Amino acid sequence: MLQNISLIETYCEANSSPEPAYLEELRVFTYQQLHAPNMLSGHLQGRFLSAISKMIAPKAILEIGTYSGYSALCLAEGLVPGGRLITIDSNTEIIPVIEKAFKNSPFANQIEFISGQAINVIKDLHQIFDLVFIDADKGNYEAYLEVSIQILKPGGWILADNTLWKGKVISPDDDDKITNTIKRFNQRVAEDSRLEKVLIPIRDGLTLIRKII
Repeated sequence: MLQNISLIETYCEANSSPEPAYLEELRVFTYQQLHAPNMLSGHLQGRFLSAISKMIAPKAILEIGTYSGYSALCLAEGLVPGGRLITIDSNTEIIPVIEKAFKNSPFANQIEFISGQAINVIKDLHQIFDLVFIDADKGNYEAYLEVSIQILKPGGWILADNTLWKGKVISPDDDDKITNTIKRFNQRVAEDSRLEKVLIPIRDGLTLIRKII
């Protein structure tokens, strides 16, 4: 079954738009040189993020969790002229990789990287966003959701990554702390009447959320 899933993903990638050369270079570097490269969004999800961003055509994007910068670059493809993307991460060791990735892209002047704890940084932004992408430490997902709702315009969108958490969310007896955290997040999203939502089984699960009011 796992082999079939892998083959299907490969097929999907082959029948999707190719990633730009600067993204391919970043993806290869990430897998060859960085710790936990599975955190990278990758080709298929990256093209999906790009497509969603282009449909929304945001003026302002917030990304919570940068890693090596791949997903930020995908989301930036949908920015309107003059639009901005702010991305936040607390891992200082990877900053040179992020800065180089952004510099080598067409969006060097539209992306701002901020190093720090996301919750604290967001409180100081004093800005409203059209799109928020949550892909950081899973233990704070519920907190990230609430603060994202507060800074999102009515009709704005949230994307939350890893919401299937390796398929563990369907196990009724899983005592893994992160799994249960993701389960609570998913339930919280599902029960919130302020939100329209759909959990999409792409990669490790990606939830698309619209703020109604």
